[in-house]
Amino acid sequence: MTKKIHIPFLLAPATVILMVSCADYLESDQYFKDRMTEEKVFADKTYSEQWLAHAYSFLTDMNADVCSKGNTPHCFADDMYYGDRDVTYDVSNASALSYSRFKLGEYNENEKQSWQRCYRGIRQAAIFIHNIHINEELTPEEIADYRGQARFVRAYFYWLLLRKYGPVPLLPDEGLDYTESYDELARPRNTFEECAEYISAEMILAAQELQEGHRDESNIARPTRGAALAARAKALLYAASPLANGNEDEFAAALTDDQGQRLLSDKYSEEKWARAAAAARDVMELGMYQLFTISNRTTGASESYPLTITPPDDGGDFSGKNWPEGWADIDPFESYRSIFNGAVDGTGNTELIFTRGLSGGEKVHQMVIHQLPSIATGWNTHGITQKQCDAYYMDDGTDCPGKDKEIGRGDGSNRATGYVDAADKTKNALLRDGVSKQYVDREPRFYASVAFNGCVWNLENESQVANYHKQVFYYRGEGNGYTNTQFWLRSGIGVKKFVHPSDTYENNTANKILDKLEPAIRYADILLMYAEALNELDNSFSVPSWDGSTTYAIGRDIDEMKKGVRPVRCRAGVPDYLPEVYEDKDLFRAKVKRERQIELMGEGQRYYDLRRWKDAPVEESLPIYGCNPLMTRNQSDLFHTPVPIWSFTTAFTPKMWFWPINHEELKRNNRLTQIPGWTYND
Repeated sequence: MTKKIHIPFLLAPATVILMVSCADYLESDQYFKDRMTEEKVFADKTYSEQWLAHAYSFLTDMNADVCSKGNTPHCFADDMYYGDRDVTYDVSNASALSYSRFKLGEYNENEKQSWQRCYRGIRQAAIFIHNIHINEELTPEEIADYRGQARFVRAYFYWLLLRKYGPVPLLPDEGLDYTESYDELARPRNTFEECAEYISAEMILAAQELQEGHRDESNIARPTRGAALAARAKALLYAASPLANGNEDEFAAALTDDQGQRLLSDKYSEEKWARAAAAARDVMELGMYQLFTISNRTTGASESYPLTITPPDDGGDFSGKNWPEGWADIDPFESYRSIFNGAVDGTGNTELIFTRGLSGGEKVHQMVIHQLPSIATGWNTHGITQKQCDAYYMDDGTDCPGKDKEIGRGDGSNRATGYVDAADKTKNALLRDGVSKQYVDREPRFYASVAFNGCVWNLENESQVANYHKQVFYYRGEGNGYTNTQFWLRSGIGVKKFVHPSDTYENNTANKILDKLEPAIRYADILLMYAEALNELDNSFSVPSWDGSTTYAIGRDIDEMKKGVRPVRCRAGVPDYLPEVYEDKDLFRAKVKRERQIELMGEGQRYYDLRRWKDAPVEESLPIYGCNPLMTRNQSDLFHTPVPIWSFTTAFTPKMWFWPINHEELKRNNRLTQIPGWTYND
């Protein structure tokens, strides 16, 4: 018996429902006042543009990368934490997921779901792709670019699904007929490799039609050719990584489709790394992107913008040359800080490849509100772990003394003791009295990202000048430290990344926080991906470029690996790796993982990186350490002695490799298999 049934990933039938909402979106699957055919919708330029805009709208909220935990907790792993959900929470409230519940895998199958949102976006984009050609109000060039945008969006939704849920069903390009029976509509998961290959192929098609150059500020959230090629590179890198390439563990064996076919390959293919490297190189060869830098500041210093802190002499490798060969004429601290805090608009950010725009920026706003200290009416609850704090290098490229001592990875050294002196303050204007020596002589990205005890928050949008440039301590009893509420830093170490010197949440007013663009994909990520993929090769491969115009010789070439790492290290103001690092595959792998941990902290990457590398069982099970927030100023030495954070218990079980699928989705599609370890609610 045939029956009509609604499932979220269906494409709409020929007659659709139309309304221009207050957000100027077309919603094709709700009940509106007016009805018209697809032909009428796509014959009209305004309606067509609104339809595409609605497809974009599904990229936000649960699908954002940089955001607070209210939408998705995946911006937090072993590097960042949130602390304002661990006192009380309501399991029935989908937004109330404590960090410990998240880290222990105690969330349920119905929490933090983006499955339906992605498939609705896929449907919306697919309808557009198959109908925009009938529009006679658009030029052929506009039609091609719009179709390329829709194709990018559709493939990007599959990328978001693959990253979060693992292998997912790929729908027919022409869509599904809603009049078919339930069993006929059901679709199984495709393999991880099939999903990645589909995304790769679709992104190539999108790149052929998308605008090649940068878009203007009003269209900054629309993808370009570079965005399509960059997203393709990310999908291929994940397909090459250990989780999906030669995975022989029990979880991989248990993750199958409804016919028992493995979805994660147990057969290792080195060529996948070569293809990922070539895809990253495709982006590099465009010549459109470079790491963003700001010239060094030798005069006009202020509290918020100090004179450039010159990195130590590295023997002339970087210190004796101007950018891009060296750092002699740039300010590494301000160059890195400005990428994220709203100081640079989208057209001026030379390394921004894809962003969700200011709709994504609203989520960055929420991050900032949770990072700001209580003195700025901030929530004061997003912080970093001791592990992340230790990951940052000293300014000469060495490890900080006592690095990872508490988790059993130390080199036998002890943490620095004592507090800054006059010489420290003269050398670094970001340091003030009372700051621990542990935070002295660190690399520029540390000072741009870490709100250490005794750091200065500038708060230049405060109404009272007296509130500018406040030194904030996290000692117990001092307003920003431990309180008998939810609003204090559990590790005694906060987050400065994304915070502009003018930002404040005074009087709970968000308009005192500078607008920011979400860095969904940026060039530093592509460079590090290129180096990582090359490092895994033992053989050489000939791989055609995305458009077939050339063929790359891809192998473990140290000079090519340096093209991925050296610019990132140079812009950051830290020396290049020693030759022995480049020569040793295992050592380089560890270094590039650490580089990603530092460079991409807070950008929604670490959670997924740990999984694709298969490092999560170790890294996400280690105890979380931080300063001792119960100590007062009179116990400052004890405050700076790392202790386990009692409210943050951690563990990793195999079911946490991917996110579970909602029970309702499993009911709608009887061929869809659940992630092993999660329930079907039969």
